[in-house]
Amino acid sequence: MYDDTNRGALFKNDRKESDKHPDYKGPMNFNGQDGWIAAWLKKDKNGQTYMSLSWQPKDEQRRSDRSQAPQGAGPDFNDEIPFSPF
Repeated sequence: MYDDTNRGALFKNDRKESDKHPDYKGPMNFNGQDGWIAAWLKKDKNGQTYMSLSWQPKDEQRRSDRSQAPQGAGPDFNDEIPFSPF
């Protein structure tokens, strides 16, 4: 059986509409908790490219969707992912 603990995958975000939307996003398990990872491509002051990362637990994402976002909207990287990550 495959153990996906502390593993994830990033996929290019084909739905990016603004700089606030991540360049890459995908599912990730962190310390046994399922969530979403997002990455933005950025450049430092020397022009070196790096990725800025964000991780959000799935249950926290659902709470923030209900309490902060307008009806039917979600966080920038809360698009439906067209695959079953686990």
